[in-house]
Amino acid sequence: MLRQQYSLEKLRSTLIPSNQWRPFPVAADRQAWSAVPTAVREAYLAEAAQKHGYAWPELPATLFMGYARKGNRSEYEAVYFQRRTTLFTLTIAEAIDGQGQYLDDIINGVWALCEESFWGLPAHNNNIHGYPLPDIDEPIVDLFAAETAAQLAWIAYLHRDALDKVSPVIVRRIQDEIRRRIHRPCQQRTDFWWMGYAGGALNNWTPWIVSNWLNCLLLVEDDQHLRATMIHKAITALDRFLDKHPSDGGCDEGPGYWGRAGASVFDCLELLYLASNGAINVYDQPLIKKLGEYFVKIHIADDWMVNFADAAARVGASPTLLYAFGQRVDSPDLRQMGLWASQRPIDAAARIPSSLRVLSGLFTFNEPYQAATTAIQAPYLRYAWLDVIEVLTARDQAGRCDGLFLAAKGGHNAESHNHNDVGSFIVYAKGRPLFVDAGVDTYSKKTFSGQRYDLWAMQSAYHSLLPVIDGVQQQPGGRFRASAVQATDNVQESSLSLDIASAYPPEAKIASWHRSITLVRGRGVRVVDDFALREPVKTITLRLLTPSLISEDAPGKFRLRTQALPNAGAAADGALTMSPALPMTTESLPMLPAGKLAGVWGDALQAMVFTWEAPPQTGRLETWITLA
Repeated sequence: MLRQQYSLEKLRSTLIPSNQWRPFPVAADRQAWSAVPTAVREAYLAEAAQKHGYAWPELPATLFMGYARKGNRSEYEAVYFQRRTTLFTLTIAEAIDGQGQYLDDIINGVWALCEESFWGLPAHNNNIHGYPLPDIDEPIVDLFAAETAAQLAWIAYLHRDALDKVSPVIVRRIQDEIRRRIHRPCQQRTDFWWMGYAGGALNNWTPWIVSNWLNCLLLVEDDQHLRATMIHKAITALDRFLDKHPSDGGCDEGPGYWGRAGASVFDCLELLYLASNGAINVYDQPLIKKLGEYFVKIHIADDWMVNFADAAARVGASPTLLYAFGQRVDSPDLRQMGLWASQRPIDAAARIPSSLRVLSGLFTFNEPYQAATTAIQAPYLRYAWLDVIEVLTARDQAGRCDGLFLAAKGGHNAESHNHNDVGSFIVYAKGRPLFVDAGVDTYSKKTFSGQRYDLWAMQSAYHSLLPVIDGVQQQPGGRFRASAVQATDNVQESSLSLDIASAYPPEAKIASWHRSITLVRGRGVRVVDDFALREPVKTITLRLLTPSLISEDAPGKFRLRTQALPNAGAAADGALTMSPALPMTTESLPMLPAGKLAGVWGDALQAMVFTWEAPPQTGRLETWITLA
């Protein structure tokens, strides 16, 4: 897409030299920064006031080695991200305030980050020696090494005048560290898997790293020939990602990762657009528009999102990012979602802040801030079908979230951040969760190891009514997939039908398992399973996960009642009817204390466990889910 249109020669003639590139006002431009919207100003200054005189926490070697020794990611990452979040807040607050009161704090933060042996995470310390500590002679460019470099590059850009008055060593240190840790390794190496030289699958790593690499090249590299050469290498990596991306624009990693997958593609394109005065422009490509509109298609209500794979059920949306994406690709739905998202409080302490996105929102696409006081509805699409990743979403009525919402998936079990979930579905009622996909808990060493599927949330047994037959579940791998997949939609209903038999190994003894999942508008969600087994089995077990309170009115008839969830959330009311009326027990699924899932679901989710003893070799199971 990019490398075909923009050769190295064209890049050299098109890109604005780094010493002339001024995409946003520097902090010394007091007129521009004094015009920052009041709500933004207040949010950053309030947060920065709490960080004035900040005592930068240490990152000792033993904390780094905690991952290799115990498999724990959280202990190191908590301190690591706090350092970067604090520095970002201080950086923007000082630009807004312009009085110099946070400058020493910024210098201390810059120095602290520059003194780190590795800018990445312990979990990404894949040095060739297998050391539990980073090797400074072998710089690894991971997600957060690149993210840190971009953050420091923007600090140098915004505050260079003030920093140079203290000492020119500060900016020079930033530039030297970026060249050593990012530019030279990316120039010299082709074995970083995210570059795509080896082929194989790519994921959010590629656009995320490339976007930050481009930030650094555009802001720091003063050798214009080398700058253009490396930008050409970067866009080639981005093209490899886009070449492999589903043509429906869908992110099989889920909406949480979209923010660093599809949205990072937008970051890359916007940087190239800005650095060429609009001469580098592929916003008219259909795939780019679809990448953005994916986020609209999987939105349920409020911050609830369709969360198949390693995705959280609640995802924050950047209003200015969504609006900017919508403006560039001319998507009314994306623009509307950005304006809708502007009604939420401004987060001045985002865990992974992006200087580019914040600055773009302040100075290029600030319409959401101006519209923040206006009541704006989200798009709430009636129906969407992502035909490559095989995800269907549907709701009772377009433009409203007060009925039922259904999401269902086919696909395969080798997706990025895969769960074994072919044939799974989720149901929300009046914008609240009723039957859910748990998502993924706080990452540990086990999450991305050969023991991944020992974790219950990854197993098919804990996804909506996926059968476990004599203890046999779906298996991971590309050959375990749905077949005969068909999505249909009309005024009365939206439906996904598929056969999930091939998602199971032979020992499951499934000849066919045809499932149809249908939103019948105004009535409910109907799930019909028609199955044939190759030989008799002892037991079929099926689970439905819910955050609601469960009661049984009669055999096969159940009532779900709301209860409070964290962060002002609430579970839905609803009802379920099953025929035949299988015996049901409940299973409590406790969440890790202070883990990701606990932040969404509270202390535990409940599983409705249905057990079919001595089932027939051929049979039908019909389930109805309705509003209360």
